[in-house]
Amino acid sequence: MNWTLAQRAEKMNPSVIREILKVTEIPGIISFAGGLPSPQTFPIEEMRVACERVLSQDGKVALQYAASEGYGPLREWVAQDLRKQGMQVSPDQVLITTGSQQGLDLVAKILIDAGSRILVETPTYLGALQAFTPMEPTVVSVNSDAHGVDAEDLRAKAGTGADKARFVYLLPNFQNPTGRTMTEERRAAVAQVALETGLPIIEDNPYGDLWFDAPPAPSLSSRHPDGSVYLGSFSKILAPGLRLGYLIAPKTLYPKLLQAKQAADLHTPSFNQRVVAEVLKDGFIDRHVPTIRALYKKQCEAMLAALDREMAGLGLTWNRPAGGMFLWVQLPPGMKAIPLLDKAVKKGVAFVPGSAFYAQGADESTVRLSFVTATVDQINTGMVALAAAIRESL
Repeated sequence: MNWTLAQRAEKMNPSVIREILKVTEIPGIISFAGGLPSPQTFPIEEMRVACERVLSQDGKVALQYAASEGYGPLREWVAQDLRKQGMQVSPDQVLITTGSQQGLDLVAKILIDAGSRILVETPTYLGALQAFTPMEPTVVSVNSDAHGVDAEDLRAKAGTGADKARFVYLLPNFQNPTGRTMTEERRAAVAQVALETGLPIIEDNPYGDLWFDAPPAPSLSSRHPDGSVYLGSFSKILAPGLRLGYLIAPKTLYPKLLQAKQAADLHTPSFNQRVVAEVLKDGFIDRHVPTIRALYKKQCEAMLAALDREMAGLGLTWNRPAGGMFLWVQLPPGMKAIPLLDKAVKKGVAFVPGSAFYAQGADESTVRLSFVTATVDQINTGMVALAAAIRESL
């Protein structure tokens, strides 16, 4: 049987990261590759108690079909939590999604036509590129530095008339893949450009709660509320297996996002939503998230110390994240990450080549390292192995 694929299907590609994760299943491999939260942070006992309570008190309702918008008390919790962060959000702007990745898919479906220009950071989140690409946009990279996306280049590429960009996609806090955080001054400049040019912002914030010493500056959406869609997630603060995220949209845009959600999966699992609402209702998250921050800060400091120690004199540079799960490494001039990965795996350590995260003009000498799923001992051992692979490649 010869199946005729839609043109958009031809645009779909496997996740480079998911393919690399297969390598990490080899026994003995120390992985700095996956963007996975540490299983040590999963509140298993609280989830067990909440599951029992939901099933005993509301089992028949929890296991039934439910509203596409999401479970009311959970939507109210999200709105209240974001109001604490300075965003003016009402529950009827909250759409509970099947992971924040679904939010990206819904945005793509309702905002992108074939040939539409969309703007992204340099580099940007691979999962967003995967969600956007089947809609056949023209993806334009905006110059970026350690402080975030460059506001003047954003202005230059925003376009006008028929050539106007549909939106800019940004991750201001502890960005995946680089771990960088947009400064308050840069946020103000970017928001001003968006306001002046009428450029919508898609703000993705799965890592914002994972700060080490101080919270990041207020969201871009708080500065541009009528022109922003804000994406959040419970994956990094509770557990990714729940597949629970949310988006906040202006009331004029919300109905179309809801219709796209209904067409995709009717609604996010109602049982999962009720369990999370049960876990959250007594302020648990305010007690739980600080333990995640402390663990990740310890692991990040261990990786930075190991880089300082093992990579001395090898010509690498790297950043020092203020939160999140990743840091970004620039290899010595002329060294490419993909051949290096083959040598590193043979020595028992894996990472993600940074080239996968570029929409245009990929830098093949960059590397993303995740520090949250490895122990301090594994970090130290893995860095020795990675340094050995780099020396062989010089």
